[in-house]
Amino acid sequence: MSYETILFSVDAGIARLTLNRPERLNSFTVQMHEEIKHAFDNALDGARVLVITGAGRGFCAGQDLSDRAVAPDASKTPDLGESLEFRYNPLVRRITTLEMPVICAVNGVAAGAGANIAFAADIVIAAKSAKFIQSFANIGLVPDSGGTWSLPRLAGLPRAMGLALTGEPLTAEKAEAWGLIWKCVEDAELGAATDAIATKFASAPTKGL
Repeated sequence: MSYETILFSVDAGIARLTLNRPERLNSFTVQMHEEIKHAFDNALDGARVLVITGAGRGFCAGQDLSDRAVAPDASKTPDLGESLEFRYNPLVRRITTLEMPVICAVNGVAAGAGANIAFAADIVIAAKSAKFIQSFANIGLVPDSGGTWSLPRLAGLPRAMGLALTGEPLTAEKAEAWGLIWKCVEDAELGAATDAIATKFASAPTKGL
């Protein structure tokens, strides 16, 4: 299968998944979900660690609400519940149950489902310019893609409620200070910092990790 919305490779034990719709801040479409599922099902042989990142200036802006595959009938509202049940929730469960460490390198804005997919990883490294936004309340939704489970456990209930109800952006530096992520680094150092820990995990005892 050739991929159009992601880049995927495995080399020296490191699998790399890059969300590759930079013109749309790597927002998810049905096609992107299907391509990621195919990669996870068929192309992880030899991988001992998985790195997830985004192409361009953002990590992931969540769901692309203009994706007509979510609601092929233009007269109907997109069925986001169906998308959560059959696409986002299985994706988050897959990330959290992979038998290898998962590193998320957040290179820019991570909003909505994009933020919660990042928080599903085992290790999150973010560029200083990155921001995490629980944008759901702005469109009448509740945090999805594991957000209502992960946020209180990572940030504590008061901070999770503040993030969810206000939709205010959380800077990478504050996310590190609050303990939501492992490390915040200078933008120019994100690639090297991610590669260093991925290389370490690739040569470590995977089952133990």
